[in-house]
Order: sequence, then structure tokens, then C-alpha cells
Amino acid sequence: MTEARPDFHFDLHARSGRARAGVFHTPHGDLLTPVFAPVGTAATVKALTPAHLTELGASLVLSNTYHLYLRPGDELVRELGGLHAFMHWPGPILTDSGGFQVFSLSNTRKIDNDGVTFKSHIDGSAHRFTPEKSIAIQENLGADIIMAFDECPPPLDRAYNRIALDRTHAWAARCLTAKTRPDQALFGIVQGGIFPDLREESARYLTELNFPGYAIGGLAVGESKAQMHATLEVVEPLLPADKPRYLMGVGSPEDLVNGVLRGVDIFDCVLPTRLARNGAALTRAGRLNMKNAPYARDPRPVEAGCTCYCCTHFTRAYIRHLIIAEEILAATLLTLHNVHLLLTLMREMRAAILNNTFADYAENFLANYKPQVAKSPTPTSTP
Repeated sequence: MTEARPDFHFDLHARSGRARAGVFHTPHGDLLTPVFAPVGTAATVKALTPAHLTELGASLVLSNTYHLYLRPGDELVRELGGLHAFMHWPGPILTDSGGFQVFSLSNTRKIDNDGVTFKSHIDGSAHRFTPEKSIAIQENLGADIIMAFDECPPPLDRAYNRIALDRTHAWAARCLTAKTRPDQALFGIVQGGIFPDLREESARYLTELNFPGYAIGGLAVGESKAQMHATLEVVEPLLPADKPRYLMGVGSPEDLVNGVLRGVDIFDCVLPTRLARNGAALTRAGRLNMKNAPYARDPRPVEAGCTCYCCTHFTRAYIRHLIIAEEILAATLLTLHNVHLLLTLMREMRAAILNNTFADYAENFLANYKPQVAKSPTPTSTP
């Protein structure tokens, strides 16, 4: 029971420490890694057109299985030619399994070893996802990279992670059996919370199933940055060097740098678009709240030296005016800037890896970046 296709091979071109630069080949184009995927939850990256994404240099877009299943329906998307035709995006697409969204519905879902029963957040209607159902939906959507249905438990609860890990592993094998389309690469998802022995068990089990790529799930969901980094350091050497590694749902600038530093190839996150819609800009020094009064007369661009459309045409004062006036252009301009920054960082990191200077690049970036301060939670039990 294997899933290794020549259409989806990964070429590793260079290493710099644990950081990797490679190419993942897909039917809709090559992904130069490390790569960041803007999130198009409902078959659109909010506030941007596909033309914007192309101009920004995006190569991969993520869409959401749960949301598209509920609206407009995966069968309708299939009838209209699949996601590539439906959203007019010619490049590679990744869909998640819907698992994270389903398990986030803590008050309306019931889990058993066969699958999950849940209520729609839209109208309260009842639905059920199983590994087979998730794969069927993703095959209708037609993305290049699809994900195994898994359970994403709270990262600090060891007892629950032990139970969820057994389900995740059984469901991964069922997903492989259910998959029928040879033009889609199915990734397994390593789980196990922050517990090294569970993560090791998960990585070893899933690599024996020979997926064409591996995701690292269950991070950036409540653990500290130090715990995330330690988990990545446990998992990275256990994953095959000739397969891409995907850290799910992580996208702040410092997390991208720290992830690449620890051997991650693929990232996605709603952060750059969500922050933009809430009036915040990402910069190389940290976040800016563009609603703040000092920007009302500020003639500077959002970030000096940035070559995005927002920064080369408009001032902070204008952006703040748009936000205060509740003009939708504010979301578009800030989204252009935020996505541009992350995609630029990925290109810079790839170049640094190829030049074997990534350690210096990462050290310099992290020394000048002021991240959001987060508390450091502790696990409920230890191995």
C-alpha cells in the first residue's frame, strides 16, 4: 500500500544546515522550495485576484475542503472543471482534509474511530466525515496536493494525543486505500502534540506507508514557540530526505525563518490576509497597526525599501485613511503588501540556502524582528 508517483517527485538541490532548497514537481507546475502558500479558504485568497497572486510570484494556493464541501459543494466544483478552472488559478493547489475545521467545532461534533459527525457552522445541518469521505471530496475538488484525514488534538494533552494518534494512523492507511486519482499527491500528517515519543512514533509509522510528502500538523495551536521548535527538531531527521515537509498553518515571518531553519519546505497560513483585513501590516521589523493615530500624517510607505504595489504608490497616511473610512481598498493594499513580504522572504531564504549562507541570513533576520509576545503554556503530562 504505497503512494509514490513519478509525477510528484522531489529534487533536493541544496542544504544549508537543516535548511533545504528543492523542487517539488506537480501536474500544474514546479514548486521551488521553501515555499509559502497564501490561503484561499473558499476558492479565493481574500481581497486578491489570481492576477494579483501571479504578479506577486505566488506558486501555490491552499483551499479548504470543509468550507468548499458546505458551500458551494464539491460536486458542483467537479462539474465546473475542478478548483483550477473554478477559481481560475493555473498553478498548483493544495487542499487540507477538513479535519482541523471539523475538530474545531468542539461543541457540535462527535468523534468515533470511524469518523466525525458534526453540524455545519452555516445552517446547523448534520454531516459526517470519514477518511473515505474526505478523500472523495478532495478528488472532486481536484487539487494537486491533498491531505490525509487526521485528528488534530490539543497539543499539550498527552492522554488525548495518545488516543488521537491511533485514529490518525488508522485513518491515514484508509485514505491511501480510498484514493483513486493518480494526478493527486496524498500527504500523510505527523501528529503527537509536543511529546517527542509520540511524534517519533507517528513519523516512523507514516513513513512506512511511503506517502509522496509529509505534513507536520498540530502545531501553532496553543503551544509555545520553543515547544514548536523542539517538536520540529524531533520530527525533521525522521522524515525522508527525498520527500517534501509541510508545516501546516504557520506563516508569521519569524515562524517561516525558524521553520526553514529546521528543515521545513512548505508553509501556509491565513495570517497575512487576516491581519490585512484588520488593518495590520507585516514588516521585517515586526507588525504595524495601521489604525494608530501617529500614521495619520505619515508620508512614508508602509515599509521603506519594499517594492510591492502598496509601498511604491501609497503612504501610511493614505492607508490609515482608507482603514478609518472603511474602504475595501485598504484590505487589498495591505494584503498585497503582507503576501509580497512573505513570498519575498521565501525567495531570499531559498537563495541563501543555495549560497550556503542561510545560518547568517536567519540570525540577522531574527535579530532585527520583534515578534508578538506569547505566553509559554505547559503540557498536562509528560512522557
